[in-house]
Amino acid sequence: MSLFQRIKASFRALFPRRYRWPGLDISLPGGQHLHLVGSIHMGTRDMSPLPEGLIARLRHADALVVEADISGNESPFEGLAVPPPLNERLSASQLAELERLADELGLSLSMLESQPLWQIAMVLQATQAQRLGLRGDYGIDYQLLNAARAQQLPIIELEGADSQIALLRQMPNDGLLLLEDTLTHWHTNARLLQTMVSWWLDSPPVVDRLALPATFSESLYDVLMHERNQAWCEKLHALPAGRYVVAVGALHLYGEGNLPSLLR
Repeated sequence: MSLFQRIKASFRALFPRRYRWPGLDISLPGGQHLHLVGSIHMGTRDMSPLPEGLIARLRHADALVVEADISGNESPFEGLAVPPPLNERLSASQLAELERLADELGLSLSMLESQPLWQIAMVLQATQAQRLGLRGDYGIDYQLLNAARAQQLPIIELEGADSQIALLRQMPNDGLLLLEDTLTHWHTNARLLQTMVSWWLDSPPVVDRLALPATFSESLYDVLMHERNQAWCEKLHALPAGRYVVAVGALHLYGEGNLPSLLR
């Protein structure tokens, strides 16, 4: 990196540009210029179309970088082994809470019986988002993927859906901790979803004043957030020099061990 580029990068770090969406710019020593976007995987109708400024960034990018390409129709859950009955995997109190929540959401407990606990947690979270008016078609990364394909822009995956499922399948006790956190932080997670939607509809967060509620236990946060951020950091440093729009879950941009802090 030349002296001029170092000065320019230092200036940007001191006086970062503010966007109408959760986004920030980071330049790496290898000449990779990243526009990081805090994505929400499900969104509201008002979150479409994407801001014109973000589409303009995509037009001038060399590639779109996402956690996983979710634009296909294939299901990542096919071929999973059928687990034991829920009453063998959960305590009486855990099963009672799951039954109560499933009934509230209109979900069939018999359908959940055949799923691993981590998948049940994901079904509950997705159903909660739908109840709040969110849909996958309006998710930020989904819209960015469609826009990139329309522009014939290369798409780079940081991990891919198969790797994400493999991570979940490696969780101890069938992913019990993820289900426990989902049940424990149910109402907090709903408020957090609404907050993240407001970052796109109203104004993005001011990092210095941002206080996020805990929706994961410390051990789960390390696996799902911090360790993945570290792996993504290495992959972003390994990219060829160029300009990239990088869409990752919004919570990966903020909080302890966030991706921007690791890249800087």
